[in-house]
Amino acid sequence: MRALLAGIAIVLGWLPAMPQMQIDYRVALTANAGSGDFAPYYMMSNVHGTLTQPYSTLLRASAEKKMDSSQRFSYGFGVDVIGGYTSNTSYARYDNSSKSWYVNEQGPAPVWLQQLYAEVKYRCLFISAGMKERGSVLVNDALSSGDMTYSANARPIPGVRMGFVDFQDIPLTRGWVQIRGELSYGYGGVSADWLENHYNYHDAFICTKEWYCYKYVHFRTNPDKPFSFLVGMQSTCQFGGEFHRYFNGNEAESYYQDRSLNIGSFFKAIIPMVGNSNYYEGNHLGSWDVLGRYRFRNGSELKVYYQSPWEDGSGIGKLNGFDGLYGVEYRSNGSGIVEGAVVEYIDLTNQSGPMHWAPGQFDLGYLIPNEATGSDDYYNNVDYNGYQVYGQVIGSPFIKSPIYNTDGHMRITDNRLRGFHVGLMGHITPQVSYRLLASYRYSWGTPYVPSLENTHGTSASIEGTYRPSSVPGLSVKAQLAIDRGSLLGDNFGGLLTVSYEGLLNL
Repeated sequence: MRALLAGIAIVLGWLPAMPQMQIDYRVALTANAGSGDFAPYYMMSNVHGTLTQPYSTLLRASAEKKMDSSQRFSYGFGVDVIGGYTSNTSYARYDNSSKSWYVNEQGPAPVWLQQLYAEVKYRCLFISAGMKERGSVLVNDALSSGDMTYSANARPIPGVRMGFVDFQDIPLTRGWVQIRGELSYGYGGVSADWLENHYNYHDAFICTKEWYCYKYVHFRTNPDKPFSFLVGMQSTCQFGGEFHRYFNGNEAESYYQDRSLNIGSFFKAIIPMVGNSNYYEGNHLGSWDVLGRYRFRNGSELKVYYQSPWEDGSGIGKLNGFDGLYGVEYRSNGSGIVEGAVVEYIDLTNQSGPMHWAPGQFDLGYLIPNEATGSDDYYNNVDYNGYQVYGQVIGSPFIKSPIYNTDGHMRITDNRLRGFHVGLMGHITPQVSYRLLASYRYSWGTPYVPSLENTHGTSASIEGTYRPSSVPGLSVKAQLAIDRGSLLGDNFGGLLTVSYEGLLNL
């Protein structure tokens, strides 16, 4: 008994010293209204797929415990729910029984789970499970047009992710070379209902229940020096799933494919390998990433970066010419009129040439010895409905997402394009901040389906946020945005968000 009482006393004496659990919470009410079939481009891009319709009133509530990177062991978790009213968009659908087309009204669900995750770290490694919003590992999501491989454009994919918490020194390099990287598997089929509701069931195909693999590795020189250099690669793969093809409203049973998964499928998603049909299994794509950063004496930074997209070996071998995202970013050391600025040029017109011929992939007795691997068709694949989730491109939103295809064609229709993008942000007063975004793009369709008439689009946005010093945690954001041209249509809209965030100590 004496030993028990002593143990209780020790525990009670230790409890007050336990660290408090801090929970960050946020509640936001957003209302937007405008004209057009969709919200303007700069309202719906790089916001994790949370807003797409021209009219909506959404309430969002979230709570999370963040991991403490300064601790050897730490954990975190979060939940984020969005719900409310949204307008619908008219999509075309074919009824095979009556041999006629009809209007199919579609919009977001009244309530959806945006995030739900748990994660843990030990030393420099972490593992996370669930759905968590993540952005680019290379570009500034607030000012950039978007990462070519993994941006902040689409809703999070449920899955498991593991890797380094941040850059880590490589042994024997004395801090001169660092490495970071991640590997994740997710279930892209989470948006199967969206595809089934928006597809026209007349032509092309629909693929659902696919899986998704994302990985990257970056190397960086010593960041403590005025100049540092980064190089690496991002790589993704869609694999598995069910494939259905339609011709004139009739499903072609002979084209049906059920890509049953096995343990080998997950390994082939990491390292491409030839499958049963003599093709590499899955839809592989990614980018080469290069970034140079110079830090001025006052702490401000200037970055120059380049992303070269690839869809297969020809792109990895840089046979796609001048294609890529070219960007310059300035970031100041403090608050002011100009705290950040980005200028980007995007060119995706080469795509390794218009022809694709790889005799090594076939076993049909062809005698043509030469090989031409081209016609990359960025974000498209012969077996998958574009590189998307819930209709939003997972990579750069500068490439038009399938959600815009009101004809019910669930493919990327405008990936052969050229354009530029600019972004600017800062503070007008200590309580008022602003952000300006503008872009222009010109599209020739795709390498396989060129546009009969070339399309173009101009988009712009201005937003301001007021954070009163008298009410810490409260913010009011107003935004005006506009699209003009034949690429995205003529859309105009205004948005108002009132949010409050705080901290709970448990």
